[in-house]
Amino acid sequence: MEHFLDDKTVCYNWDNSTEPRLVIDSGDTVVFCTRDAADQYYTADSTDQDVSRKGPLVGHPLTGPVYVSGAQPGHTLAVQVLEVVPALDFGWTAIRPGRGLLPESEFPDHYLQIWDLMDGRRAFMKQRSDIVVPMNPFPGIMGTALDSPGQHSTIPPRKNGGNMDIKYLIAGSIAYLPVFVEGALFCVGDAHAAQGDGEVCITAIEMSARVRLRFTLLQAESIPEPRFRTPGLLDLATSAEGYFATTAHGPDLYECSQRAICYMIEHLVKKRELTREEAYVLCSVCVDLKINEIVDSPNWIVSAFLPESVFVS
Repeated sequence: MEHFLDDKTVCYNWDNSTEPRLVIDSGDTVVFCTRDAADQYYTADSTDQDVSRKGPLVGHPLTGPVYVSGAQPGHTLAVQVLEVVPALDFGWTAIRPGRGLLPESEFPDHYLQIWDLMDGRRAFMKQRSDIVVPMNPFPGIMGTALDSPGQHSTIPPRKNGGNMDIKYLIAGSIAYLPVFVEGALFCVGDAHAAQGDGEVCITAIEMSARVRLRFTLLQAESIPEPRFRTPGLLDLATSAEGYFATTAHGPDLYECSQRAICYMIEHLVKKRELTREEAYVLCSVCVDLKINEIVDSPNWIVSAFLPESVFVS
């Protein structure tokens, strides 16, 4: 059976006392309407000043909870992603000083990038005609309720899934989520049109979406944290023309990641004539951070991979 759940009522935290909005059976499909991470604060005409006027994120707006009949603690909920499409014709990426991978001293000003999503397959940077990012839409947040009582922030990822921002959870993938409470109490939200591994400026191409999911209860399987299965080869949309990568070495993976992204920003500014803000945003929506080596102490290697197919003439 297929169900529909609108976004007129949303949750802003994980709270296992929240009454479910929908009760389904294993095998059912649900079409969720989801709001973007800023709770539809931005419009296609929003500017940098709107970022500075917006208050801090108190919680992502999540659609749900959904109660899965028969789900009990110790079970696993398999969530198959069937479809993720934009609900509006634009998306956005914001830089907020002091948030994200790089410190406020690197990016002291608020910045907003609007993306045109009308094509349905590609995201066009509003103020540049030479950058087009292939869309691989996915829900940034999928999760079950926690077993701890009270309200828990949606901002960090948790053992229930939550704000994992795994860009491979596109249509055709399956997320396996542990069940901690009766009914599982599943919620979804924070859809992205495109994102690089790391989401380094703290936002991807954020969008409101329609997300279609199929739920299967695995009563004989128990997992401590989420797992997932992809539908096939990764990143086909961005791999056609190869990558340019920067590397950084050292004993701290976080610092290595920062330096690799700083080197990539320097490259984009010098070789592609982007502003520093445009470069940071582009890193967030399509550059992938990868751990290449973590066994030869005292130094590890982190690389930042830029798909060169995003540049068009």
